Amino acid sequence: MLDLALLRRDPERVRRAAARRPAGAAFVDDVVALDTQLRAARTASESLKAEKNALTAQISKAADRGAEAQRLRPEIAALDARIAEAAASVPALEERIDALLADVPNLLDDSVPDGFGEDDNVLVRTEGTPRDFTFAPKPHWEVGEALGILDFERATKLSGSRFSILRGAGAQLSRALASYFLSRASERGYVEIVPPLLVTRDTMWSTGQLTKFADAMFRDSDADLFMIPTSEVPLVAMHAGEILNDELPLQYTAYSPCFRKEAGAAGQDTRGLIRQHQFEKVEMIWLADPERSFEALERLTADACALLDELELPYRVMALCSADVGFNSAKTYDLEVWLPGQNRYREISSCSNCTDFQARRTGIRFRRDAKAKPEFVHTLNGSGLAIGRTLVAILENYQEADGSVAVPKALVPFTGFDTIAADGSTARSR
Repeated sequence: MLDLALLRRDPERVRRAAARRPAGAAFVDDVVALDTQLRAARTASESLKAEKNALTAQISKAADRGAEAQRLRPEIAALDARIAEAAASVPALEERIDALLADVPNLLDDSVPDGFGEDDNVLVRTEGTPRDFTFAPKPHWEVGEALGILDFERATKLSGSRFSILRGAGAQLSRALASYFLSRASERGYVEIVPPLLVTRDTMWSTGQLTKFADAMFRDSDADLFMIPTSEVPLVAMHAGEILNDELPLQYTAYSPCFRKEAGAAGQDTRGLIRQHQFEKVEMIWLADPERSFEALERLTADACALLDELELPYRVMALCSADVGFNSAKTYDLEVWLPGQNRYREISSCSNCTDFQARRTGIRFRRDAKAKPEFVHTLNGSGLAIGRTLVAILENYQEADGSVAVPKALVPFTGFDTIAADGSTARSR
């Protein structure tokens, strides 16, 4: 949520920043107008209370208090009515301001490039060289189905479209990826967490998932609990309402299933593992002090990049443009892995600095020292990495002409095998 004090202090700065997003800056005038009414109502209420207090003091000083009270009673009663009227408008105005700000995205950092969509995202760097195949590489769904390790038909029978079954070496490879990612995160200072997969409405709202993305969530309406769309939600909200002292930065990681109703535009990515209603990933979270949060974003992104480097998967780093940065984020890098079977780069990780946007909703603050006024932390999140999409990248980049698939060397200690043979069996030869 945006800082109302900033909007009061420098509405033009907020207007300029908000105008860079598709949602625009129309809300600024509305909030300023309501806030002017709110402050006027509060000022009127306090002024009337002061006037009443003065009359009360006058009564206490009078020689004949009873007579003075009798004389001033109508005036005090009139003030009470005006105080009640002024005070009554305050909650409604606060509620209208909160409702407006709840749907306003974070302010973009000045370093975010302007643009109108993903075609305007800016290439930061490219890492690795796509493999020169001596045969036409297949998309992962063809590779996986031929190996017998991906089963979309039976998953559809069980759950409908956009679900999958991993079998045999596919399931083992997925499990190995989760262990590998968590192990690397731990080595880089992240504390592993096993969070709840169902969270409250307040938790969803506080991390910016509601009301903006309400239609994309799976929900138990009786308990009013939501299935998490990412473990970012419980990891960030763990410290809701707390004041942290001498603890920053905090780094957390979690492996979890994730659940989303909206799986991309209709008709797109209907085959394979790219967009599913249920998927798994390892998430990395930072809680940082404001001065170091953009440095933390570079470190978080580097942590995700290191995984792709170790897996020897070609990828590129993209700085998202103003129209493509997510609701909570002030700046985002996307890591896009090369998929030869689809002849394109696809997102495999998104690393964002949400500045104090989520912290204002969750109430996560810190003190610089024991006597300092509490300040809001900055929150950051990034995938390290998406399990299914990494599996996709391995199947497509490491496929062989005979239908077998090699396992990246860095992953072999976690799989126990280095090859998935054409019949779906596994072997270790190196």
